[in-house]
Amino acid sequence: MAQINVVGKNARTIELDLPQANKHVLHEVVTWQLAKRRQGSASTKTRAQVAKTGHKMYGQKGTGNARHGDRSAPNFVGGGVAFGPKPRNYAYTLPKKVRRLGLAMALADRQQGGNLIAVDGFELDGKTKSFLGWAAQNGLDGTQSVFLVTDDENTRRAARNLPWITALPVAGLNVYDILRHDRLVIDAVVLEPAKEEEAAQ
Repeated sequence: MAQINVVGKNARTIELDLPQANKHVLHEVVTWQLAKRRQGSASTKTRAQVAKTGHKMYGQKGTGNARHGDRSAPNFVGGGVAFGPKPRNYAYTLPKKVRRLGLAMALADRQQGGNLIAVDGFELDGKTKSFLGWAAQNGLDGTQSVFLVTDDENTRRAARNLPWITALPVAGLNVYDILRHDRLVIDAVVLEPAKEEEAAQ
């Protein structure tokens, strides 16, 4: 069981059953995420789509040159492209179990390295200066990149002007952003799903 210290108004320790990080699973999830983000808008024109005359360039015989039909052939400058890219969707399906496992492993990786900070109530006023004060108290000095995940809008507003912070609501929690930042700061309630369910009942 992993023990995570919670800072804030209700400081405590929570225990989580986190799996051991597996590079292969994390790679699978990150690759899936980046594939979904690809725009897939690359497009070229075929010989039927380029603005060229369809008139035969010269006679079939008697010129001593190769036989050609029209200027839109792919082997001419300005002609169409043979087998070029067309708009497509790069997204594919990854099992939900693998996605959940990847997220748990990313959290485990940050927790094992001492780079996970769980917070119960930031209590900030939305000013960048107040966030910098809170960050200094919790060992965040701007030398490391930080992924801030919280539903506290004032805290996100206070942090969004800092170049070393990426702030997202809890719904935006993802493996790629966890791994590409040095530290993770997250609402403690996200790590306590059982208590969330009890509160809802």
